[in-house]
Amino acid sequence: MTGYAMTEKEAARDFAALRQLCFFGDGQGSLLDDCRTTLAGIDVRFGLGRRRELGPLAKELGTRPLLVSDPGIRSAGHLDEVLDLLRAANLEPTVIDNVPENPTTSFVEQTATALADSAIDSILAVGGGSVLDSAKGINFILTQGGRMADYWGFGKATQPMLPAIAVPTTGGTGSEAQAYAVLADRTTQRKMACGDVKARYRRVVLDPELLATAPRRVVAGATLDAISHAVESLVSLSANATSRTLSVLAWSLLAPNFAGALDSDSKALGCCAMGAHLAGAAIEQSMLGAAHAAANPITARFGIRHGEAVGVMLPSVVRFNSKVAEDRFRELEGVESGEALADWIEEALVLGGLATHLRDLGVPPGAHAALAELATKEWTASFNPRPVNAAAFEEFYRAAL
Repeated sequence: MTGYAMTEKEAARDFAALRQLCFFGDGQGSLLDDCRTTLAGIDVRFGLGRRRELGPLAKELGTRPLLVSDPGIRSAGHLDEVLDLLRAANLEPTVIDNVPENPTTSFVEQTATALADSAIDSILAVGGGSVLDSAKGINFILTQGGRMADYWGFGKATQPMLPAIAVPTTGGTGSEAQAYAVLADRTTQRKMACGDVKARYRRVVLDPELLATAPRRVVAGATLDAISHAVESLVSLSANATSRTLSVLAWSLLAPNFAGALDSDSKALGCCAMGAHLAGAAIEQSMLGAAHAAANPITARFGIRHGEAVGVMLPSVVRFNSKVAEDRFRELEGVESGEALADWIEEALVLGGLATHLRDLGVPPGAHAALAELATKEWTASFNPRPVNAAAFEEFYRAAL
């Protein structure tokens, strides 16, 4: 297990609420009703315009919030709208809006140090996975002190952490459903996963209207990232009945709505936002595998968007895992085999206008050996359903060349 482990009783209760939330009469979910549920202790609010509740929701958690975002969210107008909502609730937040695309541990540490005297009592993160992970990292340093490396692993926070709200603006990482902050360490060129139950977001607001302004390529990469979470968590060695249910539910919302999300269809975007959240929750109950282990060094070393990196690596890993996980892959709606699943992913990359080969991302063949060595050190590699070593990773990179 990676973080919050749901009991059978909690799973039965939460899944009943999820089915009501995600599968209304038309089987695709409603975006217009007052949709709210609790999943593994997180208050999830879902639907068109739900961001307009942020003022009172934030005020319930504190009076001096830290608002974390990035330049793209500001340029899209979302940050100013959120600031207006907070000020209407008589809150005057401290704003950090310079989160980079691939945030590092040093960025988080420097930001938290600069905020040390700000008397912040809560956090509101508005953005994609980079923002959501950065906000969790800032929370660690503000409340615990030290460096991010001190919290590498799980359960190392000894002090209470600030209550936080997540507002994802891309249907991708599922970070809002997880206890981990995943950040790049430039020194080691590895992704560092720092987790603690206290770091989890208390509330999550999923508003499809926020996703509609994202560029097509961003939507494609984020949604394929979420799909990779559903696929890998389904066959992870630590998967269980709870995580597999979440994985299958996530896939059933993500895959059929991928094309519609690319065309900014609001219902498709809503389904992908909820699917990404469920896939993130599946990771929390299970783990990932070799595709993420292979993708993380690419992102850390070459600065490539995570969704694109994992999308390129996933087909070869799926084909590799099919020898032991074929029956599991068939649990996914519309999937007849691992080979068919790998083909679907490759077609989705093309449809989304994403790179289909590592060379398209500027990764030279000469880097494969070094990347493979780094990939073997990634924690997720040990959860792959079929054992992997440096030779296997080199083969994945060659297949993706």
